[in-house]
Amino acid sequence: MEYNLADLFESIVDTVPDREALVYVDHPGTGSERRLTYAELDRAANRLAHHLADHGVRPGQHVGLHLYNGIEYLQAVYACLKIRAVPVNVNYRYVEEELVYLYRDADLVALVFDAEFTARVAAALPQAPGLRHLVRVGTPPAGAPEPPRAPVALADAEAASSPARGFGPRSADDQIVIYTGGTTGMPKGVMWRHEDLFFAGMGGGAPTGEPVTRPQELAERVAAGGDGIVFFPAPPLMHGTSTLTAFIAFHFGQKVVIHRKYVPEEVLRTIERERVTSVSLVGDAMLRPLVDALAGPLKGTDCSSLFSVSSSGAILSETVRAQFAALLPQVMLLNNFGSSESGFNGTATDDSGPGKGFRLHVNSRTAVVDLATHEPVPAGEVGRIALRGHVPLGYYNDPKKTAETFFEAHGDRWVLLGDMATVDEAGIVTVLGRGSQCINSGGEKVYPEEVEQALKAHPDVYDALVAGVPDERWGSRVAAVVQLRAGAAPLDLDGLQRHCRTRLAGYKIPRAAVFTDHIQRSPSGKADYRWARAVAAGGRTRGEPGGSAGGLNGRPDGRSAGSRPVGPTPTDRRADTG
Repeated sequence: MEYNLADLFESIVDTVPDREALVYVDHPGTGSERRLTYAELDRAANRLAHHLADHGVRPGQHVGLHLYNGIEYLQAVYACLKIRAVPVNVNYRYVEEELVYLYRDADLVALVFDAEFTARVAAALPQAPGLRHLVRVGTPPAGAPEPPRAPVALADAEAASSPARGFGPRSADDQIVIYTGGTTGMPKGVMWRHEDLFFAGMGGGAPTGEPVTRPQELAERVAAGGDGIVFFPAPPLMHGTSTLTAFIAFHFGQKVVIHRKYVPEEVLRTIERERVTSVSLVGDAMLRPLVDALAGPLKGTDCSSLFSVSSSGAILSETVRAQFAALLPQVMLLNNFGSSESGFNGTATDDSGPGKGFRLHVNSRTAVVDLATHEPVPAGEVGRIALRGHVPLGYYNDPKKTAETFFEAHGDRWVLLGDMATVDEAGIVTVLGRGSQCINSGGEKVYPEEVEQALKAHPDVYDALVAGVPDERWGSRVAAVVQLRAGAAPLDLDGLQRHCRTRLAGYKIPRAAVFTDHIQRSPSGKADYRWARAVAAGGRTRGEPGGSAGGLNGRPDGRSAGSRPVGPTPTDRRADTG
């Protein structure tokens, strides 16, 4: 037995087959749900695995997962792993052009997709000739055009396939590909070996303790321990944070709860009903509406079972952290740092915040290095965050980007992350922000994340993104796109600047602001800086094709604002001091 994720999962199944593994709430508030034991989830994955293999999917070939959260997502991941195929996440927000890019770039040979996306799949498929087999989950909308290659219904695929295993030997070198969100460019597929992802992204079977030293030890720990821990990955499973959280829970032999979509009020009801102990989410965009619900319509919800809430992929602001702590002081709030290319890197210190930076206790594999020499930088100097040891193989289909991002030094393989940082004498790393988003204003470097943290500390600011816009004198100037709280008092640029002056150096203070009804983010809450730059430079705040207004719908109540222009044009509400 090796550190292969399918082997490891099957060892847990064989240890606790009758233990509840997965609870899925389809339509929050309706009581519609499904529950599977470890043995039932294993059999479901076996059926789909046999179907894919019988239809020509071979080891090493790529299978796309174009799905909302559901049992089928995790079933499909494990089905691929069992036959040594490579699961590839597909962003369900993508429209035809983006889907064509990903289908072709990832060299997909098969696709498991939600019936709701039938029209999009049908439109993209003719331009992806290598994608030869389709499995559809559910019933398509009335009138939806059928894809040129007829899909097989998942229910039919399961009915015709064996629930037994009967698969060949596997390897620690088998792969998973995680496509990044593409908010700063085209998405890239990060290629992970199973063993490397197990240790870098899942803590080696013990995220807060000692990693296992043998593959068999994982099941031995489950046999020796009990149950009662309930994990709730709230973001979409198409993002690494949620899928890895589910894997971690399974490696503990514990229960995973998932919702089809993120509805803060229903998350709180599920925490109470299922006695959830650990929730994972992404940044203020997910935690703030949860806090609002807990302080408002869901006040008094029993969260006594909750032990921890962790965020990764986006920084939690000081204001939201304080609000959460006031409501649930007994719950540990973890402001984690990681990426698709690195897994977990570290957790923020208690003194992180506006004017102090995002300060991290990092693990022993993380360093801040000079870009030219790849050597660690002296204390106080700016470098790039890098990680060694269990790192990805590179980017799929992109040798140039792979050569720029991965390097060998002192006998270790390293990956360079996109974040600039400094390190102090005590080894605490202060994250400055993404180098690709850095604003050069008159020679001074401004990192948007730091300014965003300061803006979100204002009590009337619900969300904010910061971008550079052209300036004749300074080259670029700092501009903010701001969403105010519902019912907030009027706020203008002068008010934002007065607030920021107590937290930021003068050259970092926004010189322009656009006030909008929503901030566009990815479904998991990550920033969309391309959108922010367009709005800050004079664009309109429009919804995305397909009728959604972006991100987590951009509204405090979590509802979609639709595809209409939401919020003012720069000519009627932008303040600019030049």
